Amino acid sequence: MLSRLEDLEQRFEDLERQLSRRDVLDDQARYRKLTKAHAELREVVDLFRQYKAILDGREENRELLADGDAGIRALAQEEDRRLETLARELEGRLTLLLLPRDPLDDKNIILEIRAGTGGEEAALFAADLFRLYVRYAEGRGWKVEILSASPSDSGGYKEIIALIEGAGVYSLLKYEAGTHRVQRVPVTESQGRIHTSAATVAIMPEAEEADVDIKPGDLRFDVYRSSGPGGQSVNTTDSAVRVTHIPTGITVTCQDEKSQHKNKAQALKVLYSRLLQAERDRLHAISAENRRLQVGSGDRSERIRTYNFPQGRVTDHRVNLTLYKLDAVLQGDIQEFIDTLAAAARTDALKAQADF
Repeated sequence: MLSRLEDLEQRFEDLERQLSRRDVLDDQARYRKLTKAHAELREVVDLFRQYKAILDGREENRELLADGDAGIRALAQEEDRRLETLARELEGRLTLLLLPRDPLDDKNIILEIRAGTGGEEAALFAADLFRLYVRYAEGRGWKVEILSASPSDSGGYKEIIALIEGAGVYSLLKYEAGTHRVQRVPVTESQGRIHTSAATVAIMPEAEEADVDIKPGDLRFDVYRSSGPGGQSVNTTDSAVRVTHIPTGITVTCQDEKSQHKNKAQALKVLYSRLLQAERDRLHAISAENRRLQVGSGDRSERIRTYNFPQGRVTDHRVNLTLYKLDAVLQGDIQEFIDTLAAAARTDALKAQADF
């Protein structure tokens, strides 16, 4: 670990030298690239320098441990224990920082929420989940853009797809993928019985065409007239677009915009992200089979969380965390779940690294 940290420190210092050169300052694209790389290394290098200072402090303190004065020896022993505790704490933090970073963590995401079992109640729950993520995004200063929506008769959503843009969106929301279950009395239930409904959440890193391997002839485009709310162009122009990736059969339809060009662009944005996620799911399935990792699997069939209205609680089944603040969670207060899941994922990564 020390050898790797020393290499990173040398890389950090080299970047600092490059950033001070006139030719780099005059090349804005290169300057931005080097500045980003420098910023990404700063935390680990700062901690490593603190760690080295502590090791040097222990070395200097070692002479006092053999001093002839018992009082000085006692003080030296106390200082050595303090420095040893600090060193171990920094070792743990450095170990986590050296774990392989998901290269997609800085990506924006495509959020897809679909009503599952439960009919209209599931559609209403899908709308609740969408509002939850919108409020979480607003709290972090992210931008949310609805790409496609299929409303239900009750005011919920059969399906809604949105783009969420901001710093580190995927790194935080990737743990939300899976089946979310709700237990409550539906507004249409006259007997007061509790029903269980579900909605699925897909979190896909936003992808560009360059991120996926699409060969000429892999895509088929169909245009047709839009249906449902949308203005004067509905049912009068062929603005709706359906794009199909022939090798996988993945199909995306967009009709929310009046412009065929905009609908096509949005459909492709969703398609690229679905293809990238499908490949990641395939690779993860291979990894999970070998290592049996569970947290953060992104398996959409996995029941990950239950929202129980009668008891006012929310339970994440992957980490056995229950919070009795349902109203706050529905207002977007999900950071405690995200932090706990991220910590569990890091623990699994450390175990996997040790097994390897």
